[in-house]
Amino acid sequence: MEELERVLSRYATSQELMDQIRYTAESLSMEFDQWDKQHVSGPSLYLLIVAEINFDAYTDPMGDNRWPVKRCRVVTESPDKFTEVARDVTLRRDGAVVVTGDGTIQEQMVRVRSPSREYLNSVGKLEYADWMGAKHMSALETSLREEVLWVVTLSEENGRVTTFLDGTYQDYPRSAIGGRWRPEE
Repeated sequence: MEELERVLSRYATSQELMDQIRYTAESLSMEFDQWDKQHVSGPSLYLLIVAEINFDAYTDPMGDNRWPVKRCRVVTESPDKFTEVARDVTLRRDGAVVVTGDGTIQEQMVRVRSPSREYLNSVGKLEYADWMGAKHMSALETSLREEVLWVVTLSEENGRVTTFLDGTYQDYPRSAIGGRWRPEE
């Protein structure tokens, strides 16, 4: 437990990593221009930042879905390359992307198992928003795990970017992404 706390504190302040991941999710949302078309899905992202490389206790491989590590292995090594590869992955693959606290992207994409009912009951009532689908509810629950530093999702339905931390979330509807730098539509 003490070792895990030491690791968590080391990575919890990695603002550059957090900013790059959120910036990429927001960029992918902004550049997709078909959100209002019926029967069209946009880019989808479910990304976990974890403190430990061993995440087998709460994930399962998502078949052949893989992050192309030969093209981009570390989030912050080349932000443009990370965004380019994420663009391909969000439209062509399924599952959560796992990134360790140092920014290293794991090749195998995963399905995240829900915490046990007993565990969820022990942490108190989670506040699920009415717009949350299965991916967002999973991300909120996953953010409760002490091995998980942060979770980011990009909704394929409407371009919403959401960050999850310790059972809480910060929601950024597509209309709010970019703030004062957002181009007028």
